[in-house]
Amino acid sequence: MNILLLGSGGREHALAWKMALSEKLGSLFIAPGNAGTLEYGENINISPTDFEAVKKFVLENEINMVVVGPEEPLVKGIHDFFLADEKLKNISVIGPKKDGAQLEGSKDFSKQFMMKYYIPTAKYKTFTKETISDAFAFLQTLSPPYVLKADGLASGKGVVIPHTIEEAKKELEEMLLNERFGNASEKVVIEEFLTGIEVSVFVLTDGKNYKILPAAKDYKRIGEGDTGLNTGGMGAVSPVPFADSTFMIKVEEEIIKPTIIGLQTENITYKGFIFFGIINVGGEPFLIEYNCRMGDPESEVVFPRIKSDILDLFEGVATQTLGKKKIDIDKQTAVTVMLVSGGYPGDYEKGKIISGLDLIEDSIPFHAGTTEKDEKIITNGGRVIAVTSYGKTIEEALKKSFANAEKINYEGKYYRKDIGKDLI
Repeated sequence: MNILLLGSGGREHALAWKMALSEKLGSLFIAPGNAGTLEYGENINISPTDFEAVKKFVLENEINMVVVGPEEPLVKGIHDFFLADEKLKNISVIGPKKDGAQLEGSKDFSKQFMMKYYIPTAKYKTFTKETISDAFAFLQTLSPPYVLKADGLASGKGVVIPHTIEEAKKELEEMLLNERFGNASEKVVIEEFLTGIEVSVFVLTDGKNYKILPAAKDYKRIGEGDTGLNTGGMGAVSPVPFADSTFMIKVEEEIIKPTIIGLQTENITYKGFIFFGIINVGGEPFLIEYNCRMGDPESEVVFPRIKSDILDLFEGVATQTLGKKKIDIDKQTAVTVMLVSGGYPGDYEKGKIISGLDLIEDSIPFHAGTTEKDEKIITNGGRVIAVTSYGKTIEEALKKSFANAEKINYEGKYYRKDIGKDLI
């Protein structure tokens, strides 16, 4: 199979690495890719949301399957674009159509969906600038802290958790009246705050059948001890000790199955990944949010633990025969530690030369924000490289990742040294 993979982050490098292990792979192209994906295929300078450019490339290069990494092209309807085109409609797309991608594209839609199908979640209401006075009144019914979510896509930065009612009202005005997140915050969802520990659960589905992938825990805050600003993710661990078989049975029965049944009931044929952001509240799972793609940096620990041929699974998704496929999971622990640019998640500089990648042993460096220039690998984003390692225990895997994180150097390098410590 000739594959076009859309995206440029650590998730896409992990996908490229995993697909390159398949005997079914012919040629692999990554649009736009990064310095790491070059090892497994050819990087193509095309934006994942430029559907016409994607179409031209797919037809000229006899692409059999398009694997969509990030959420934006899915929410904008790339799968629908293929199905509506006479020349593209028989090319498989791994990723939901626009109606399914609404699970991530609209927080209001997803909360309504959860309520309709009795999926345990935090109580909520949705407001616009016209109903801001009602929003202030709703805040009074909740206990602090408060959860405010921009309805639309905001690059993972659309969630604010104020700790006082004054802060919450100010944030609400910023989001609704001053368009802090642009169109994404035309509507704002206000939720009650749930106290517990979070876990990311992933499913691959063909619209009828599904396979549960390894669960992972990621670390969002920039500072050690989960302090400071939210980021795209500073590291991840899989498996997650508290997500044991008892807990995962509850997740499947109360969250995964009702979601799949709900999608079918709504006549939404969903072909791709569903990411369930779950919080464990005293042993009971509650759904915080859906995403319509794999997580990052969770991909960098989930794909290394899948022993099965990923392209065989993707074929099952495309042909709705996923139920006949087997998924084999590695029992080892995988951890990843994210190296980021100085200043991230605020302002940071790009173009810093990266050295030491050739010194890495016993770990996989998944590139996130990198590019190649004048035969040198340089930084090209806030999150730069995810260092993934296997081990019999979390401690063993972490030891390898931290040792190799020290070998990689560039100006302003920073990483958290407490990833996974809360699980040990």
